[in-house]
Amino acid sequence: MRTVSLRDRKRTRTRQALVDAATDLFESRGYDQTTIAEIAAAAEIGTRTFFSYFASKEDLLFPEADVRVQAGLDAIAARGPEEGPAEVLLRALRQIGEDSDDLSGRLAALRLRLIRTVPAVRGRGLQLQQDAQRQIVRHLAAAFPDQLDEVGAGALTGAFVGAVTGALQVLLGDSDDPIEPAAVQQALEVAVAVALTPWLRHPDHQQ
Repeated sequence: MRTVSLRDRKRTRTRQALVDAATDLFESRGYDQTTIAEIAAAAEIGTRTFFSYFASKEDLLFPEADVRVQAGLDAIAARGPEEGPAEVLLRALRQIGEDSDDLSGRLAALRLRLIRTVPAVRGRGLQLQQDAQRQIVRHLAAAFPDQLDEVGAGALTGAFVGAVTGALQVLLGDSDDPIEPAAVQQALEVAVAVALTPWLRHPDHQQ
């Protein structure tokens, strides 16, 4: 097991402090009205140091984008003989929910609102989503060559991403009342299972 160094722990804390500060400021002041300098000051670091953690203000809203992609790639790599590509994606979604509330918590709701209202955030989100889908498609097609070509892998991955996105828009997009992350995660898994039913090996046992 890899030992996490003191430096790594400090970087993790600072990174989370930036995300938390940005979330507070975006909610209280508005996205466009909040500057990087203000976020850095709230996290008690210098503005120049900010850029060693995030490339832009938009990226603060997607702090675990790479982690989610890696969870999908890890699930594909660790596939069992009884699993098809749909089961692998469902397992990845469950793992993401167990490890983090990035798809279901306060930041997720804020991110969804800003994607709808701020073009720069919408553009960054779309870019990250497309990059992630390309990686997942490529790895799925390579892992299941007897079941999927790249077109089929693209359709499956698109159904997966579309189910997650559509469910989050309903769950978090229009309600002012917070929803427990566990309830959001459960609803996401149900929505994805429904969307992936044509690909599931055992659709009656999808939960």
